[in-house]
Amino acid sequence: MRRVLIVDDEQNLRHMLQTLLKREGYEPVGVGSVDGALKELEERPYDIIITDLRMPGQSGMNLVDQVTSRSLGTTVVVMTAYGSRDIAIEAMKRGAYDYISKPFEVDELVLLLRKAEERERLFRENQTLHRQISASGGEPEAGLGDLVARSRPMLDLFRNVRKIAEFKTTVLIGGESGTGKELVARAIHRLSPRSRSSFIAVNCGAIPHALLESELFGHRKGAFTDANRDRKGLFEEASGGTLFLDEIGELPLALQVKLLRVLQEGEIRRLGESQDIKVDVRVVAATARDLASEVARGTFREDLYYRLNVFSLHLPALRERREDIPLLVEHFIGRMKTRMGLAVGGASPEAMRRLIDYGWPGNVRELENCIERAIVLCEGSCIDIDTLPEHIRASAIANPEAPAPDGDLSIKRASRRSEEVLIRRALQKTRGNRTRAAELLEISHRALLYKIKEYGIGAGRDPREQAASETSLATPSPVTPPELTWPIQPGGRNER
Repeated sequence: MRRVLIVDDEQNLRHMLQTLLKREGYEPVGVGSVDGALKELEERPYDIIITDLRMPGQSGMNLVDQVTSRSLGTTVVVMTAYGSRDIAIEAMKRGAYDYISKPFEVDELVLLLRKAEERERLFRENQTLHRQISASGGEPEAGLGDLVARSRPMLDLFRNVRKIAEFKTTVLIGGESGTGKELVARAIHRLSPRSRSSFIAVNCGAIPHALLESELFGHRKGAFTDANRDRKGLFEEASGGTLFLDEIGELPLALQVKLLRVLQEGEIRRLGESQDIKVDVRVVAATARDLASEVARGTFREDLYYRLNVFSLHLPALRERREDIPLLVEHFIGRMKTRMGLAVGGASPEAMRRLIDYGWPGNVRELENCIERAIVLCEGSCIDIDTLPEHIRASAIANPEAPAPDGDLSIKRASRRSEEVLIRRALQKTRGNRTRAAELLEISHRALLYKIKEYGIGAGRDPREQAASETSLATPSPVTPPELTWPIQPGGRNER
C-alpha cells in the first residue's frame, strides 16, 4: 500500500504532506478538490486516500460516499478540524477507515497509515487462504495474524478474540509452551482501539526476581545501587497500549500484591517514590501452568487469579488439533521460502503423514523450526521424508494403522507400539489425568505410571511433575483428593 492520494484545498498542506510521505516511502499525489480526486481515481488506482472533510464545492463526505458506492477497495482517512469529532465519526459510519484531527503530528499520520496497511494485509491474507481452501475443496478456515487454523477449537478462539479485542477486559491465556500465546496477545492488541499505542511483552520468568519490580514499575534515581537516573517501568511505557505478561505464574508473591493493586486502581509507584502514578494499560497475561492448582497450593494469590481471569482463552496443544498441521505446514513453507529465496512448493504425502503422526511436544514452535530445517535441507521442489529429523521420521509408531517401519512384522514390537498409542490417547482424552486414564485402559494406576516412564511419555512435562511421577513409582500413593473446579460454585467460601 504505497500509492496515496491527498485531497485538500490548502496547497501548502498538500505540498507538506507530499514531501513528508515521500520521505516515508510512499508515492503521494495531491489534488485540491473532490472533483479532481474522482478524476484521478478514474485514471489510476490508489491504496489510500487522505481527504479533508470541509472544502469548497463537494465535501470530503461526498468523496467517502463515492469511494464506498463504487467499491474501489481504497482505504479512506479523513482529516477534521479540532472539535469536529462527530463529523469524523459520521464519515467512518459511511465507510471511512479512520480520522485524524488537525493540527496533527506527522508521526501520528504515518502511524495511522501503517495501521491501515496492516489491516489491509491481514484482510488480503485471509481472503487468499479462503480461496486456496475453496479451490481444494477443504473446510473453511480462518487467520488471525500469524495464526492460521481450520479446527473448531481454534476457530472458536479466533471468534472470541475478535469479540473481546475492543474492550479493556483483562485476558488470561492458557496453553502449553509453543502453542502461540504471544501471537494471540498481539492479535488482541492489533484488533483493539489501543493498536496505535505500544504493545510490550515481558517474560516474568526470564527476569531475576530482584530486578523484576524495577522492570515493571520503574525506579527513582538513588532508589538502589546503580540507580543513577530515573527510569520508567514497563507499565508506564505501555500506558495507552497493552502489556503482555508471559509466564505470569512465575511472578513472586510479593509482586503479585502490587500487580493486583495496578489492576484494581490503575496506579503504580516507582521504587523510591512516595507518589502514585496513573497508568492506562490493558493487561494480557499468559501461563503454561494450571493457576487454579497453584492457588490451591498457595503459590499464587487467589484474588489476583480472579482479577486476571476476567476472560480466559485456552490454546489447545497441536496434537489435539492435527487437522491444522497441513495448513500450518503450507503457511510456514510459504513464509520461509520467500524469506530464504528458495523454490519449495510444499511437502510430499509421506512427509506430511509423518508430520501429522508426530506428537509435537513443542507444539507449533517445534513444527515451525522443523519446517525451517527441512527447507534448508530440501534439494527438490518439495519437502521429502529425508529432510525431516529422525525422531519425526519414526513417528509412524504413533499411528497403529500405519505400516510397520522397514517392514517390521514382529508381533511383540507391534504390541508395544499399540500399547503406547492407547496410553497416549487415554491421557489426551482425560487431559493428563492418570487416574481416569488408568480406568479407561483397565489397568492399575501404578502399572500406568510404570508404562509412562518406560515409553518416555512424560517427556516435555514440567520437571516438578515428572519428578513427582517418578517418586510415586517407588512410594505408595496417598488417596487422591477430589479435583478442584474453578471458578468455585456460588455458595462456597471463595465466592466473589
